[in-house]
Amino acid sequence: MESGDSFKVVSVNVSEKKGTIKVPVESIQIGSLGVAKDAHAGDWHRQVSLLGEESILKFNRVLGREIQFGEFAENITTRGRILYAMSPLDRLTIGDAELEITQIGKECHGSSCAIFQEVGRCVMPKEGIFARVIRGGEVRAGMDIEYLPYVYHAGVVTLSDRASRGEYPDRSGPAIIKCMEDFFQRTNKPFQIHYQVIPDEAECLNQILDQMLARRADILITTGGTGIGPRDITPDVIRPRLTREIPGIMEMMRVKYGTEKPGALLSRGIAGLMGNTLVFTLPGSVKAVQEHMEEILKTLQHAIWMLHGLDIH
Repeated sequence: MESGDSFKVVSVNVSEKKGTIKVPVESIQIGSLGVAKDAHAGDWHRQVSLLGEESILKFNRVLGREIQFGEFAENITTRGRILYAMSPLDRLTIGDAELEITQIGKECHGSSCAIFQEVGRCVMPKEGIFARVIRGGEVRAGMDIEYLPYVYHAGVVTLSDRASRGEYPDRSGPAIIKCMEDFFQRTNKPFQIHYQVIPDEAECLNQILDQMLARRADILITTGGTGIGPRDITPDVIRPRLTREIPGIMEMMRVKYGTEKPGALLSRGIAGLMGNTLVFTLPGSVKAVQEHMEEILKTLQHAIWMLHGLDIH
């Protein structure tokens, strides 16, 4: 699915109580809290629910009867895309309305759920999606939906006087890029990576930090300049720019490798938030980069979701 693809609304549905079947209506008005006159409206992350007709047709065959739009409690029934293949932070625009996907599927309450009691099974836990409202508007059957996948923006910066002068090729920056590319490709997420090699100069690094903020980058990873040499300035420049520090990963790395390699204890690498950008300062060796990236990538997706207010496990 590429940015700009569109598909259709085939039904809009409302119900006054949570966990009950919704009834198709001519149109719905989406406001800042969700669908007007619907039980799911409120100040939370599942303001609007969507389900594809493709999922409903599968259940028609399983149950041996035709399931009506709204029976699985979806506000918007769609046609033309597999919704559950999308991801949190992707967006959908329908006329003037814009929705941000916040959750794929949900927990079903089984026999205590009115939908489960009436239909016998519930498709929403696996194939329904949920969204919060970015911009409101009227939605009715027949309207086009535009799918806009979230594009992750990452910055990779190598600080090295000699590499910046071309005296030798940078190897640690490309090692970070390879780890990031593997991660985004494995998770099937669109991404852009901005890569630069700069000298160990505070002014150059501050310019890049300004660029990352302007681009609203999700993550910035630097390599080099974390030691105690006279030109090692990376943590000293970045720490004042952080709005919050995240010490856990760097502390763990120093403890994990410091026992066998005492030199690792001299690394002054830091991690934290610069606005909504995750920042990690890594040592300048390829091996150290690979060791750090292995740990960083374990929590990267969850960290980005948390920064957007999504507590997804």
